[in-house]
Amino acid sequence: MQAAKLKDQFVRIRSNKLFEIFVVSVIIFSALLVGAKTYEMSSTMLQIAHFLDWFITIFFLTEIGIRFVAEPRKRDFFKSFWNVFDTLIVVISMIPADDTELALIARLVRVFRVLRMISIIPELRILLVSLVKAMPQLGYVMLLMFIIFYIYAAIGSTLFETINPTLWGDITISLLTLFRVMTFEDWTDVMYETMEVYPFSWLFYLTFIFFTTFAFLNMVIGIVVNVMEEENAKVKAEASAEEGEPSLKQISQQISELQKQLQQLKIAKAD
Repeated sequence: MQAAKLKDQFVRIRSNKLFEIFVVSVIIFSALLVGAKTYEMSSTMLQIAHFLDWFITIFFLTEIGIRFVAEPRKRDFFKSFWNVFDTLIVVISMIPADDTELALIARLVRVFRVLRMISIIPELRILLVSLVKAMPQLGYVMLLMFIIFYIYAAIGSTLFETINPTLWGDITISLLTLFRVMTFEDWTDVMYETMEVYPFSWLFYLTFIFFTTFAFLNMVIGIVVNVMEEENAKVKAEASAEEGEPSLKQISQQISELQKQLQQLKIAKAD
């Protein structure tokens, strides 16, 4: 009986918005603490920072424990990727970060604590999941972009090598130069230099920028936005199902069943 009451209390704590805000605040404070340690600090401040670091670790461990106890089925807790991710970050954070062989790993893990904000905030989870799910489609776009890069790099190396070997000496250097052009990093200097020998070389740069920066970038944005909309619809459908509200699929099925029943009634009356 007491265990059930304790579980109910942990469920209320986990669902409390103030608790969620406090967890996010601790994550942000943890990130600021890691940044503060990169500056020179007195021995007193180092001791305070060490104490705060252990307090944050213990708090995260307690928070994971609350979420585990509040889980209706304990075996389902580690079926969630985010729960596994949070647990690993917290457990590895318990490695001593001072005067040990694993000190560097422990400090790096403490930096990654800020990633826990993704698992806490649902909107950030949707963004990350959408990006991962869009990767297969983005792979083909990246492949096509690489083909365009390779063609233009080969043309640039052939035409402009004698003008500036530092920028167009071989195809690998040309690829780096084209990346500079795509990101608009002083690309006009590169263009004006080649225009002194080839006046119409501006066509080379403008068409390249059109294909890469404008066309392909918009394709990438379109794919990610499309996947994000699908993920948002999926999350809303799951939330509606948890609340007992019918989904659009269920409503359409009910409408089709009603239409069938009406048709059967019409047939029965006609007979």
